[in-house]
Amino acid sequence: VQLVESGGGLVQPGGSLRFYCAASGIIFSIAVMGWYRQAPGKQRELVARITAGGSTNYVDSVKGRLTISRDNAKNTVYLQMNSLKPEDTAVYYCSVSWYGYDYWGQGTQVTVSS
Repeated sequence: VQLVESGGGLVQPGGSLRFYCAASGIIFSIAVMGWYRQAPGKQRELVARITAGGSTNYVDSVKGRLTISRDNAKNTVYLQMNSLKPEDTAVYYCSVSWYGYDYWGQGTQVTVSS
């Protein structure tokens, strides 16, 4: 199983970013995909999750600002981040649980700062 992320970077408060995560080694169309983040000195937390059927859920702190989506034809999950705040600064990880194991992308840094 391999998860390869792209996106991220430095953005000013109020700005936007879009992440991509390309998955291989799984049957993507039936996998539940998630985006997590870990800020310095904090535990990793689930930010957003999308089921195989497209149902989504989000942590309260990002509702209305972040959107998770998927393209099963491309084996890719996306995270659109709008109205970014300094507290969104973290390393963001794509993740999937597959046959009892958790797999993670390499992580991508997001820094929200003026």
